[in-house]
Amino acid sequence: MMNRFSHYIYMDHGATTPVLKEVADSVYDAMTLYYGNASEPHILGTESRRILENSRRTIAEAINASPEEIVFTSGGTESNNMAIFGTAEAYFRKGNHIITSEIEHPAVHIPLRILENEGFKITYMPIDKYGIVDPDEIRKSIRPETILISIMHSNNIMGAIQPIEEIGEIARQAGIIFHCDAVQSYMNIPIDVKSLNVDLLTISGHKVYAPKGIGALYIRNSIKTAPQIFGGGQEKGRRSGTENIPGITGLAKSTEILLPTISKRAQELRILRDYIRDAILSQLDGVIYNGHLEKRLPGNINFTFRDFTGETLVKKLDEYGIAVSAGSACKSGSTEGNEFLLSMGVCQGLTRNSIRISLGFENTREEADYLIDCLKEICGKDIKSSVICNNGLKEKYFTF
Repeated sequence: MMNRFSHYIYMDHGATTPVLKEVADSVYDAMTLYYGNASEPHILGTESRRILENSRRTIAEAINASPEEIVFTSGGTESNNMAIFGTAEAYFRKGNHIITSEIEHPAVHIPLRILENEGFKITYMPIDKYGIVDPDEIRKSIRPETILISIMHSNNIMGAIQPIEEIGEIARQAGIIFHCDAVQSYMNIPIDVKSLNVDLLTISGHKVYAPKGIGALYIRNSIKTAPQIFGGGQEKGRRSGTENIPGITGLAKSTEILLPTISKRAQELRILRDYIRDAILSQLDGVIYNGHLEKRLPGNINFTFRDFTGETLVKKLDEYGIAVSAGSACKSGSTEGNEFLLSMGVCQGLTRNSIRISLGFENTREEADYLIDCLKEICGKDIKSSVICNNGLKEKYFTF
């Protein structure tokens, strides 16, 4: 029987990525051969401990950190929660003010709202028309009681790359802890925690061709965070729970594979991104390209369509065998998350008319041409009609 997904075009890497075969093989080996508990002193336990610490070293080296500064978690959500709650709890005697941006992931915003209900003061920084925060405005928002600044490295919808190094320098000079959610940028653009001046940095495995359910939090050696999960005291007491050796192995393996090619992949993705952008803008009417031309993730494209909702376009493209996204996929299937487009100048009535195309290194020019032709078909006809893309690729991509 044919695999119904064998010719499906996947352009939703910002939501999750496929697991690389080499990564899956390493995970399988960890599950079936190296299944010991890393806390046990017998041979299987010590082998799991060796894999754990080698993996920790791999992640640390990828971001120019020390191995002891890496804490493994269940993913980006836990890492963000741990950074926000852990810092607030550890430093609340110094102050109760936190600065963040309007466009952070719910895994940052929701913990901050909870802290707000507990008496913390939260300042939400606006963005400019490109979705980027102004470091000078952050500097002006600092108070004597400010203990934490949390700004994502790159936005999950717009792909906007924030001036993290400059913000980090502001935080460092003011003696304020700086957290950076790097879930979207890890292994897509270079990260050096020292040059970025960050104290806490969030990583997630399933955005980088590793399994779901694994992530990491970088915690600079000089920073304290109160643990949020209690039990056997693993991860030096910072995050209890038997270590997920298969997941950790997968994250380390994907990092080993992706790190050497990060610049080459980024350049190739920029070329394909710009090709799609230019083709859509030149061949379709009523389309807006959202965000900065260059200060964005190399594979991120975000369009607003005058005549179609994002949800409608996602469903129609899915019928053609193409996966893209409308809004954020991080609220249990919701397509919410485009409200901040208002701050970028998109009118109220069009905030739900956007789609995000997030490319991966496996996407090709041929697939891009098919996407372009399908969007031309969809936008050129009544959306309720049954349309077929007659571009020569129907046979290849429409067989399920």
